[in-house]
Parts: sequence; C-alpha cells; structure tokens
Amino acid sequence: MLEIKDLCFTIEKDDEPLNLVDRVSINIPSGHFMAIVGPSGCGKTTLLNTLAGLNELSEGAIYWNGRDLEEDGDFDPAELGYVPQFSIAYDELTVDESIEAVTKLRVRTRNLDDLDLRIDRVLEETGLTSIADRYVKVLSGGQKRRLGLAMELVTDPKLLLCDEVTSGLDPRSERDIVRRLHSLSRRDGRIVISVTHSLAHLELYDSILVLHEGRVAYHGPPNGLTHYFSVEDTEEIYPRLAKQDASKWQKSWLKHKDVYYKKIDSTRQRLIDEGQLIIPETKELDTPSKESKKSTQDIVLDETGPLEDDRTKSEISSDTEFDEFGDIPIKKTGKVRARKPQKIEDSAPLEVETEKFLDSSEIVSEGAEPISTPNFASQFSTLLARRWKIFFRDKGQVILQLAILICFPCLVALFGEQASAPLLQYPDVPDVEVSMQSMKNLETIGENRAKVGGAVSGIIMFQVVLLALMGSNNAAREIAGERKIMEKEKFGGVSPFAYLLSKIVFLSGMVIIQSVWMAIFVEQFWHFPENHATNGFFDHVLFLILVNAAMTSICLGISSLMKTSEQASLLSIYLVGFQLPLSGAVLALPEFVGQITRPFISAYWAWSGSIESLEDRYQAAITTVTTTPLDNTRMICLYVLGFQILIGLIASYIGIRRHQWEH
Repeated sequence: MLEIKDLCFTIEKDDEPLNLVDRVSINIPSGHFMAIVGPSGCGKTTLLNTLAGLNELSEGAIYWNGRDLEEDGDFDPAELGYVPQFSIAYDELTVDESIEAVTKLRVRTRNLDDLDLRIDRVLEETGLTSIADRYVKVLSGGQKRRLGLAMELVTDPKLLLCDEVTSGLDPRSERDIVRRLHSLSRRDGRIVISVTHSLAHLELYDSILVLHEGRVAYHGPPNGLTHYFSVEDTEEIYPRLAKQDASKWQKSWLKHKDVYYKKIDSTRQRLIDEGQLIIPETKELDTPSKESKKSTQDIVLDETGPLEDDRTKSEISSDTEFDEFGDIPIKKTGKVRARKPQKIEDSAPLEVETEKFLDSSEIVSEGAEPISTPNFASQFSTLLARRWKIFFRDKGQVILQLAILICFPCLVALFGEQASAPLLQYPDVPDVEVSMQSMKNLETIGENRAKVGGAVSGIIMFQVVLLALMGSNNAAREIAGERKIMEKEKFGGVSPFAYLLSKIVFLSGMVIIQSVWMAIFVEQFWHFPENHATNGFFDHVLFLILVNAAMTSICLGISSLMKTSEQASLLSIYLVGFQLPLSGAVLALPEFVGQITRPFISAYWAWSGSIESLEDRYQAAITTVTTTPLDNTRMICLYVLGFQILIGLIASYIGIRRHQWEH
C-alpha cells in the first residue's frame, strides 16, 4: 500500500516559495492502476518524480507498506520501477540485448538459465518476443515504450511509475500500452501509476487522480469523474478546472474523499472475489501507516463550492436523493442536475485485439526469494562488455577512429625529413685565429642547429597536440551523450564507480592504441634521437600516452559535468585549442603568464618531458629556438601529468555521482 501524506515539493521563484505539489494526500492499495491527469503544468510529473525520490520532499511523508520512506529507508532498487518518457536503450543493441544488459546490471541471477528465464518472461509480458532480435534504432514509438517497460519489469517491481508513456503514440499503440499496464497491475499486488494527458481508456484504471495547480481536485473511480465535475464528457474536465481556484477544488474533494475511497475499495474487493485481481498473501502489502487514522490536512472546509450543492442532506428537499457516490443531488425522476454525464464502466476483463496478454497462471514464478543487486564486479564487466559492443557496432564511430588513427600520424610523418637532417656541432676547440671561413662555418652550424632543433621540437609538439585532440574526441561525449541512460541506470542501482571504471578501462584501451601507434608509425619516418642512458624513446612513448590520457581524463570530467554533449564537445575543443599557444612551443609567453598557465597545459609537460628524453646535443639545439623554460626533470613532468589525470577522474566521479535527471 502506498500512502501519501501532505506531500509538498517547493521551489524558489523570484525569492518566493512556490509549491509545485501542494499538500497532496492520497491512499493507493496494492494491485491498483491509477492515472494522474490534469492540464499542462499542474504538477503531474513533479509528483511522480517526488514519489520516485528524484525530487526531495519539502514537506509531508510517503509510506510504503507502513514504512516511512524518509525515516525508515527509501525503496529498494528492486521494489520500484520507473519508465520515463525518453528511450532508455542504446540504438546499437537489439531488444533482447538491451533487456539482458539491464537484467545483469540490476538483478543477481543464480545462473544462465535463471537469467534467460527472467528475460523470456518480460519479453512475453510486454509482447516483444517476436521482435527480440530487432535493433532498437528501427523500433516504432510504441515498441520503444514497451521496451522501456520491459527493462523495468526485470526486477518485478511492486511499484511501477510511468511518465507519459503514451505521449505521441497513435491510438492503437496507446490502447496497447494502457492495456498492458492494466494487466500488470492485476498480478502480484503491483501498483501501477501512469501520468498521462490523455483522457481515453479511463475505464481501464482503478482510480483517476486529477491535479490542478499542484493540488488534488479529485481522486476516485473513473466512472465518478463526470458526476463530480458536472460535465457531460470527460473532455470538458480541463476547462471546468480552470473556472475555480485549486484550493476550492481541493476542499471540495476532501468533503467527499471517504465516499470515493469506499467505492474504490468495494470495486477492488469484487475484482478479488471474481479472481480478476490477484493479491499475494503478504502481510506487508496493505499495512497502513501509524498515521493512517489521523487527519491528513488541517484545512477548514468552507461552505462554498461553486460546482456542488453545499446544503446538507437534511437541508435538501424530500424530492431529492443522492447518487451512488453520495455527493450529487438528483431529482427522484433520476435525472442528474442539469447534465447528462458520460458513463465510464468499471474495470472488467478485456479482450486485446493485438496480442494475447499472459494470464497469471502462465507467468513463471520467481519464488519468494528477494531480488538483490549484482555486485560491483558483475556490474563493471557488464558495462564494459556493453560499451565495446556498442563501439564496434557504431560504424560511423569506428570509421572516424580509424581515420584519425591513420591520418594523424601521417601528418606528423610529413615533417620527418626536416627533423632527420644531420645536426652539426660546434668544434670542441675554437679557432684561435678568427677568419672569414671560420665565421661562415659557425654561422652555418648555428643555422643548422636552429633548423633541426626547431623541426625536432615541432614534430614532438605536433604529436602531442594531435594526441590531445584524440583524447578530446575520445571522451567529450562519452558521458554527456548518454546522460539520460546513465541517470536511469543509477536510479536502478548501478554503482557510479562501476560505471566510471568501465569508462576508464574502455578509454585506456583507446589511449594506449592511439599513442603507441603514433610513436611507432612516426618512428619509421623520423628516428627519435633518444638519450640511450635513459631509454629516451620509451620515455617519449610514455609521455605521449600520458598527454593523451590527461586530455581524455579531463574531457571525461567535462563530459560528466556538462548537461549536454554539445556543451561538453565545445568546451573540450576550446581546451585543446589552447594547448599549442599556451604551451610556449611556438611563441614564448611572458614569464608571469607562463607561470600561471603552464600547470594547466598538458601539452607543455609532455613536450618538455619528451625533450628531456632526447640526446643532449638535440636538447641544446632546441634551446636555441625557444626561450620557454625546459629545465623540468622527467619526474616533475610525470607527476604533473599524473596529477592532471587524477583531477580529471575526480571530476568525472563527481559528475557521475551528481544528480542531473532531466524532469
């Protein structure tokens, strides 16, 4: 049983508190299908997100089977299912693969047979068996909504929240989704709550919650709607709501709340007796909270009610009687006051035109064993395997990565000939007699050293900058591009650290391949003049890996902190663009500017570290063409790049942990 007591969600607007959800108090029994309807902006999705824990309660309490969720602990991930408006599946995966991945992430199964059984069950329940091998990108809107539903059913949740799952669908698909939700509420005591704009198929719901300006205007059986709002058709309800203040609607409903709840209870009991509603024999399912008998709101009911006859029954003439809800005066002739309400039938067994829904006897029993979340290692391996599968199936991304992997080293190799020119040296013993020839020789040596030193410095910096660009391309969209899916999976119990580690391992593979290939390929056209005493070439390769890793890590942090992939990509490109001018490799910066900027420029430290790995004579040649300080030791360069990688990973973790659900 779900009980909501005086629930409020408040935001600040123009320095004033604004209740988007205002003192909502309702009870929802187990095995119940409820629709939340109302005009745009009335607080439907806000209420749903507050129930799900995506919005923090401002006031009030939520009780689940008698347990205060604020004081006694929130829902277990397996207890709650949330189906958002947006798609929560990757286009590159099939329906079956999508459900398999989410099952491995959210359910600890005993073995492969148990996993297959659970996947087959939800495929059957949602009518997706026939299209299990179809890729998500080719599914219709209705099929994607069913897939989203299937991905939530893997944990067999006892509370299923659906946000606008019928929005934008054709009438046939909408009817199909609503009937499936109705069917799901008929088994295992599951509560299904669906936010919808549509007032079609109301006969399928056990109750309708009408919100107006964040307040409850009505919560009762669907066949009482037209009576309550004094309209002939349900389509007239929204215009009717606008004719009076939300507080008056709320007071009006509170007057008759008990009558409507008794009607809901009697209909529910009839369905149970007829076997149409199956409620497990669990004591907890309908355990009321300790506050259930207390008044839910301290509201003084006034004697006004523009759409109701506010006289007491004793004050109404003897020629008047009340309808089945006890609130609408009717003449004894049987005609409702000044209107003909549309009749909405009670919930009844339905014959579905499209596909046969599973009867409760056909569903494979999962037993009483509680569902537990998989451990860290299991979630990590699932996330990593899925990421590689998505990468190799995304042909555009594979082609782009191959093009970068081939073209960037080729661009560097074009300058290999200049850097390969012999480096002339000054004589060890200078000529005592200065002659024109000796001066000319010294001038030639100076020009050669400047030319070769500049070429060597340039080719190293070119490698560094291109790898920085690769790092940006690797990670800029890695998290921001799948923000919605990540937030949904976190909501379902996926560990943020497992998610981050899967990204680190995936991107590390990319970084190592790109950097090592860059060094080896360029080495074929320009031999790196290493310092043999320190294994200079391997140090050079290490610095190439580190600069790529640093930019990848920092851009991953940017991706996790930004709301959209476009923002993350733009900021990452700007970051790469600053690497060359602020490194001082081309133009020396003013010393005070360089001291401020250099700690943040990965390219400078990789360039400086690689130069430190060169032969001494090449280092000396490079110092003739730049005034940028290059007196950093190898270890300092390693420490700075390592620190930048660490900062990027910390930012990534903060961004992943931070709640950025788009409501």
